[in-house]
Amino acid sequence: MAIDDLIQKMEEKRKKLQMGGGEEQIKKQHKLGKLTARERLDLLLDKDSFVENDLWLQNRCMDFDFQNQEFPGEGAAIGYGKVNGRQIFTYSQDFTLMGGSLGEAQGTKLWRIWEQAIRMGVPIVGLNDSGGARIQEGMGALNGYCSLFFQNSVASGWIPQISLVLGPCAGGAVYSPAITDFIVLVEGVSKMFITGPAVIEAVTGEEITVDKLGGVAVHSQKTGVAHFAAQTEAEAFELVRDLLSYLPQNSKERPPIYENSDPAERETPALKELIPVNSALSYNVKEVIKEVVDYGKFLEVHKDFATNIVVGFARMDGHSVGIVANQTKHLAGCLDVNASWKAARFVRFCDAFNIPLLTFVDCPGYLPGVNQEHQGIIRNGAKLLYSFSEATVPKITVVLRKSYGGAYSAMCGKGLGADIVLTVPTAEIAVVGPEAAANLVFKREIEAAKDPADKRAQLVEEYREKFATPYKAAEWGLVDEIIDPTYLRKYLIKYLEVFRDKKEWRPYKKHSNLPL
Repeated sequence: MAIDDLIQKMEEKRKKLQMGGGEEQIKKQHKLGKLTARERLDLLLDKDSFVENDLWLQNRCMDFDFQNQEFPGEGAAIGYGKVNGRQIFTYSQDFTLMGGSLGEAQGTKLWRIWEQAIRMGVPIVGLNDSGGARIQEGMGALNGYCSLFFQNSVASGWIPQISLVLGPCAGGAVYSPAITDFIVLVEGVSKMFITGPAVIEAVTGEEITVDKLGGVAVHSQKTGVAHFAAQTEAEAFELVRDLLSYLPQNSKERPPIYENSDPAERETPALKELIPVNSALSYNVKEVIKEVVDYGKFLEVHKDFATNIVVGFARMDGHSVGIVANQTKHLAGCLDVNASWKAARFVRFCDAFNIPLLTFVDCPGYLPGVNQEHQGIIRNGAKLLYSFSEATVPKITVVLRKSYGGAYSAMCGKGLGADIVLTVPTAEIAVVGPEAAANLVFKREIEAAKDPADKRAQLVEEYREKFATPYKAAEWGLVDEIIDPTYLRKYLIKYLEVFRDKKEWRPYKKHSNLPL
């Protein structure tokens, strides 16, 4: 047989393997409103940049007559490609082949691509569309998942790991995404749960739909499992491309620097109107963030979960920053269980990948209540304290208004390791708010007064003027500078430049013990 004939035979085999479940299954995938594994890779990656790996790998199962069947591609396309010219590793599960189920061969393909990403020190993006373990392959499937989880944990903190869930992911299929740094869901397409509605009904008698059990709204608003929710698959891939632009390739590198034509000296007089002087009034802290960052562009993470705190990525003079900010529009910006661990996780990610932290503070403290105490606000609140303390990246804190009691510490006060603490004149820094302080400190004077209400109002204002201002904190060296908010952007960029090469020593340890 001539070499050209051999090459033609090879290409025919390759084409068949790349078709997965075949034309009919591909049509079914499209009818479900879903793209195929390879169509998804085309949207994620730069044009013609995908190089496939392990296409020829096949399972070795001898049960259920598998030895006489074909499983083209084994339910996943894996390989390398580029996003905005930067290398990434990726895999895309193929639902057209046995529902994307993971058997021995697919498990091997996935953990091997993860292993290569770890060796090369580049991000990995997983496109998940799998019903879970391929039951017919038994322990081979279970070992595939275990091996994948192991690689996830090794990669954690070394390379960015991003998961898109693009179909019904159940059982073991949800845990690899859960270990990664970011999860992206798509409306009407994504489902995540450990046990499906049928199993739940059989075991507990509870009846529930797939969407109400593990749909996009559940995981983006209630559980916090999802970091991003997109309306379409195309939007999800564009979001991931944007997210990667803020991140370094690995934890030994810094994030990429982008050309910036938004002047570093640009003034922000609008902040004087955006931040009310009256601390009882709420405002949208996202408007404050957008006013100071480059081009007003802010990529929010966990947008619909624990909305009393805001976290996300932006750029300052072309450099990536991570932002944490209290949102007074929700629960007055109080810290609760979910807000605490949401922010803590984000802080730890930024610290792992050399992304400086900007913290905007307007918080009266931890949210009081029996429910919060019983849900573990002590343990969860400690996560945020711990994460800010542990972080060695540049940390700049801006007190916009309230910073009372525990909030002063939890939102990266000076004693928690902030390199610079700035305030604007509207800031109030104290152990407790003036109203609560008056009730405690001046209780006898108020009770003895002829008009207790007037006396109390007078003492509240006196306490506010003397103690709940940025000046007392500045006298103690806990505030570095009090500034006109018109110049906030300029100050932030200057301080970020000053502390860019910050080095901070910590004692040797195998790893820390975060209060999980």
